[in-house]
Amino acid sequence: MKIDGGCLCGYITYEAEVNPEKVAVCHCTDCQTHSGTAFGVVVGITDNQFQLRTGELKTYQKIADSGTPRALAFCPECGTRIYARTENDDSKFFGLRVGTVTQRMELVPTVQVWCRSAQTWLGDLSSIPKVEKQPQL
Repeated sequence: MKIDGGCLCGYITYEAEVNPEKVAVCHCTDCQTHSGTAFGVVVGITDNQFQLRTGELKTYQKIADSGTPRALAFCPECGTRIYARTENDDSKFFGLRVGTVTQRMELVPTVQVWCRSAQTWLGDLSSIPKVEKQPQL
């Protein structure tokens, strides 16, 4: 599936070829911290499936719990996270952040990973009231 996307401010744009069956909810503590929320949603791709169209990404290197160096790539202007990439293997695996994809509604997760780190309150979100847009505070 051909996709495109970019950052919040428009400085970064990209195109990629993805397999919609490779979408995951990641509950690792790095995704929780980096996203500022309970989990990340990524689609797995490799280096040759991603093409940066505009802008230049900034990266931060983080050593994952597995000991693997990871490059966390983001927009230097608005801070939008674009991907996390494995640094020390030949696959150059990317976890492309689904929230940055224009066609994100078509990329439905097929698996959850790092569930041992999942927030316990995620078990049943259906019991939490839903509001269509931002409510009056």
